[in-house]
Amino acid sequence: MRRRTLAIAAVLLAASLALAGCASSDGIAGSVKGGDYTSSDGATTTFAAKNRSAPVSWTATDADGGTISSRQLLGKVVVLNFWYAQCGPCIAEAPRLQKLSTSFAADDVQFVGVNVRDAAPQAKAFEATHKITYPTTIETGHEAPITVAFTGKVSTNTTPTTLVIDKKGRVAARFSGEITADQTSVLSEVIQTTLDETS
Repeated sequence: MRRRTLAIAAVLLAASLALAGCASSDGIAGSVKGGDYTSSDGATTTFAAKNRSAPVSWTATDADGGTISSRQLLGKVVVLNFWYAQCGPCIAEAPRLQKLSTSFAADDVQFVGVNVRDAAPQAKAFEATHKITYPTTIETGHEAPITVAFTGKVSTNTTPTTLVIDKKGRVAARFSGEITADQTSVLSEVIQTTLDETS
């Protein structure tokens, strides 16, 4: 009798885990098809095109002293990654973001690093060390134009945070915390889905 009870419990446990896995998978699948979705831990949020807030405008200085702006990037999907050089998760995700940037190089996708703490020399040293080829803006002192632009619209308080911006300059998705190996594929799908949008 005890053996039979344990067997039934094992079957029920397996079934519940399978259902949980399906629910998680369905949630992610829904998110990359342009729907509203928030992961159970709140780390990943996507917004359906019809529910996105107004475009966010900003102009910032990059690590080379040049200017980059949201206006220049209209018509492209923009991936904004908020980071700083001594941030452990930022270091861990850097090669994944670089690889993803390279994979979308032929598309209308632009990655932009947003350094929230370091001066240009430190940011450039980080880029050289981790072979980052996309531009980085510098948000130091009283100048934090990108952070300020998104304040009250979407939280970028956690470092790292990665935002996917649609072709019209609206926030399509937010990833809070490190882009892990598992999240890399989700981020890739969100970028592709946003790229494929016609509205």
